[in-house]
Amino acid sequence: MKALTALWLMLRGGAHLAAGWWTVRTRFPRMTPAEREARVRRWARDFLTLWRIDLEVRGQPPAHGPLLLVANHISWLDILVLHAAGFCRFVAKSDVKRWPVIGMLATGAGTLYIERASRRDALRVVHHMRDALLRGEVVAVFPEGTTSDGTVLLPFHANLIQAAISAHAPALPVALQFIDGRTGRPSLAPIYIGDQTLVGSIWRTLTTPGTRAVVSYGRPQSPEGRERRAWAAELRAAVAALRGP
Repeated sequence: MKALTALWLMLRGGAHLAAGWWTVRTRFPRMTPAEREARVRRWARDFLTLWRIDLEVRGQPPAHGPLLLVANHISWLDILVLHAAGFCRFVAKSDVKRWPVIGMLATGAGTLYIERASRRDALRVVHHMRDALLRGEVVAVFPEGTTSDGTVLLPFHANLIQAAISAHAPALPVALQFIDGRTGRPSLAPIYIGDQTLVGSIWRTLTTPGTRAVVSYGRPQSPEGRERRAWAAELRAAVAALRGP
């Protein structure tokens, strides 16, 4: 029964992706930035509802920038969850741009792409992030650089934090967690690490009912007098505190 339900949810999810693709392709060019942001947030919330993932928001999502969101990274779901809580522009690995359908959706949502193995490309992305922050936008990064199983917090890379310093923009620590609604314990269903496939992670998520995504917003930190490596460590400590013991 779980397998049949999961198959049905995958089909409905595919239809939702296709509808989003069509909206980006045909309607986004005529929308204002505010209208596009509202549409992305509603589309992400609808996707979570469709796939039976509850959303719990703790703290206050930012209404406007300039602001750099700094979050831990667990799953392919992280971007959907953060979009559902409050719109932001993400920095994502360049591979995402080439994914069928999803790449167009990510680009339509304003994603900035980075070649993670290239230091020169990191500098280019930092400049684009700085410009977005100077325009008053909210930009989100996953400074761990990769996903974890959610039970540990990896070291934060400092390169992308430089954008907030250069733009004189505050940074906001954000903690992501996935909770099993039946037990109240961390859920490993949505994790996407190591040799796991995206399809396998999606299937495990859809066959594990009762998952709750928790987004915890901390307090913004000023960039004044900051050095990026020390600030990255302080932001990591703040995210760890938001996750709780």
